Amino acid sequence: MPDKSTIRTAVKEFILEKFLPGEDPDSLTDDTPLISGGILDSISTVTLVAFLEDRFGVQFQAHEMSADYLDSPETIANTVEEKLG
Repeated sequence: MPDKSTIRTAVKEFILEKFLPGEDPDSLTDDTPLISGGILDSISTVTLVAFLEDRFGVQFQAHEMSADYLDSPETIANTVEEKLG
């Protein structure tokens, strides 16, 4: 089972590659607001969830595709870790 650091790193790499190409990787911190900060819209959130489900073998419910569960790399790692729990 991947640890939280591994999950966070995978999330950051995916977000940088898919949604922030060319962005300085250091600008994406563990606490960067993704949904509330406008980096992820509804389509990109679904894309991120599909990646998480595929990569970590977890399932998200519709209500979990929100800022409460996915608003920062740290929040995402916590959500995935809880699902793997």
